[in-house]
Amino acid sequence: MEDQPVPYGIYDIPKVLAIYLQLSEYPILAHKIRERMRQELFARGVITPEQFRREVREKALLTQEKEGLSDPLAQESPEEWAERVRIAQDHLTDFYFALNLPHALFEEIVRSTLSARRPGEEIILTFNPELAPWDMLFAQAEEYEKLPPERKAKIRHHLQEIIVVLIRGMISDQLGFVGVAREHFDIFDLEEIHRRRIGRGKIGGKAAGMMLAYKILQKDTADDPLPVSQHVVIPDSYFIGADVYYDFLAHNELFRFSDQKYKTREEIEADYPEIRRRFMNGRFPEYVVYSQAALVNDMGNNPLIVRSSSLLEDNFGKSFAGKYESHFCPNQGSPAENLKALLNAIRRVYASTLNPDALFYRQQVGLVDYDERMAILIQRVEGSRYGRYFFPTVAGVAFSRNPFRWNRKIRREDGFLRIVLGLGTRAVERVANDYPRMVALSHPQLRPEITAAEIRKYSQRFADVLDLEDNCFKTLPVTEVGDSDYPSTELLVSIDEGDYIRPIHFLGNNLPPGALVLTFDRLLKEGKFTTLMSAILRKLERAYGQPVDVEFTLEILPEHPWFIVHLLQCRPLSSQESGQVHYLPSFIPPQDVIFASTKLVPDGIVPRVEYVVYVSPTRYAAIPDYTTKYEVGRVIGRLNKKLEGHRYIIIGPGRWGSANIDLGVKVSYADIYNTLMLIEVAFAGPEGTPEVSYGTHFFQDLVEANIYALPLYPDEEGTLFNHSFFEDSANVLAMLLPDDEPYARYVKVIDVRAATGGRLLEVVMNAEQEKAVGYVRAY
Repeated sequence: MEDQPVPYGIYDIPKVLAIYLQLSEYPILAHKIRERMRQELFARGVITPEQFRREVREKALLTQEKEGLSDPLAQESPEEWAERVRIAQDHLTDFYFALNLPHALFEEIVRSTLSARRPGEEIILTFNPELAPWDMLFAQAEEYEKLPPERKAKIRHHLQEIIVVLIRGMISDQLGFVGVAREHFDIFDLEEIHRRRIGRGKIGGKAAGMMLAYKILQKDTADDPLPVSQHVVIPDSYFIGADVYYDFLAHNELFRFSDQKYKTREEIEADYPEIRRRFMNGRFPEYVVYSQAALVNDMGNNPLIVRSSSLLEDNFGKSFAGKYESHFCPNQGSPAENLKALLNAIRRVYASTLNPDALFYRQQVGLVDYDERMAILIQRVEGSRYGRYFFPTVAGVAFSRNPFRWNRKIRREDGFLRIVLGLGTRAVERVANDYPRMVALSHPQLRPEITAAEIRKYSQRFADVLDLEDNCFKTLPVTEVGDSDYPSTELLVSIDEGDYIRPIHFLGNNLPPGALVLTFDRLLKEGKFTTLMSAILRKLERAYGQPVDVEFTLEILPEHPWFIVHLLQCRPLSSQESGQVHYLPSFIPPQDVIFASTKLVPDGIVPRVEYVVYVSPTRYAAIPDYTTKYEVGRVIGRLNKKLEGHRYIIIGPGRWGSANIDLGVKVSYADIYNTLMLIEVAFAGPEGTPEVSYGTHFFQDLVEANIYALPLYPDEEGTLFNHSFFEDSANVLAMLLPDDEPYARYVKVIDVRAATGGRLLEVVMNAEQEKAVGYVRAY
């Protein structure tokens, strides 16, 4: 039978432990306090002095026997025997007093002993919270919270110490997090987390970030443009502690794979399918199954999402954005079927701790030697049912700092949104032939697109939803998910009139589905939503002391309308260490310019570039089979490894990292982490120009790794692209990777020194001037 967790509050704290912990605070006075305790025991007839001395001697002799002393008189000095007797006497004093006399009497003895040294001072007894069990900490903190304000002020530091100990033990021991969290969590918040936690370990980064952000936003301040606390909630959430992950590994003999992180990339990738199979076949300890069965019963048929919440994830410095899996459970089957689906989702998250992309990322950011401890966050999916489908009206990701500006009016410090209709998966991941709405919060109605054709092209066509009848996750055309009767339609869609896109001023029965374009224009124009999001981001950035990003869903209530933001996640956002603003050279000989861009330019400089890895957009598009296109991505990965220690950049077609291999080279972070820069070349095609990566998890990988991302639109005015440099320079791919010579038609490696007579490439980017230029120069 597996060990069962003991529910909070099922037993009282042992009184003898409480006495021991409090006496440990007074190492010198403890002797005098215990003398007073024994006097009370003798005076009240609990035990006679003779009986007490006899029992002390018996206990002392017993400890000699347990410690292996066969001839105590010869083996132990008188001083050691006296110390042994003293310890036995102390233990018996604590035991008899706790068993027979009220704890209030003990506290009175301590106070009277201390008052001789601290006359006239109110004495509040404490204990070392690092040594105490959590039940005792919660009980003591509750007593502190009940004190009147003037007395509570005197023990505020003791209460905060207890809160810090509980935060470190239950949520996170990262000092950056603890320093912020201790100012916002109270003991009742921590009790609620404790009540909803399964296991004994920490709840992990994602859960910690969500809870802390919520508490920050519950404190309204005078400079808030609206009462933020009235507009922000969090989903019904439960936590599986990180220790349960260890129990799962031990239960299924999976610790054998703990050294995967030290293997080569090829070994990691080759091993992972079998590792994943073993995880999926793993069995949970019975206490986990029982707890999850109870959760399924409590949740009924509400859809759930099982999210990773590792102790390395979403912390103050490294993001792990998208590295570990999350899974939706529509939860529409029988209780047994729902339980099976939930446990399988947890298995998938656990298996993802060893997926190649996560392990490669850990290697690159210096976390490979840390032991990964995976907690789980289980949440009720926020949204509502419309027909057979369940989804939120709006979902998205928000950044307190805008990573790119598509217009000089845009203020980076005001933030940025990517929003979609339906589940937020399409807002954080790049998907084929579909686009979220990009929102610069400084100018919400200022789109990257200008013409009706561009707006039509770069609108969302598909939505991710939960099909409650088929009990599964689906991606469907927006026209199948909703219609003109869908609540808040007028805030979400516009009408395509061919030459222009116009908003809906009133709803009628004559709105043709084919003419509706998902623009979110009215939602953004009315200002309440964007004002709310700006206020949320400002409060969080101020509290964290650094930029943040937030995942959320939006509930639109018909009154006024009224907006409720359901906060799903918040994490500190690492920004590229670009240092000071770099100004473009006043003059560059035209023949030395390799490329120039005037759109979505970050701040920064990339000097001394030795190699350029170039994938020809036209030749890549002409590849007739997917096998070759996939192999191009593999070649890029092998070059990434071969060029380690060299300064190189990558230039290639379309949307790198896209799930649609026709739109860009199929790579992950693990294939490009050594590059200094990724330049996405977006030639206009029959269906327009593809979207770049910013705001996606792939883009976040680049930001976290200080890899600059720059889009290049050769067909647009102001953009320069030196075709002769890229097409006529020698290709040294075969010299670096002889086995990959067959792919030299598609992948070119340019040795910049050899191609330019000993010079190197430098890229200077200035966001204010909205211009980047790559040129060769002597060093």
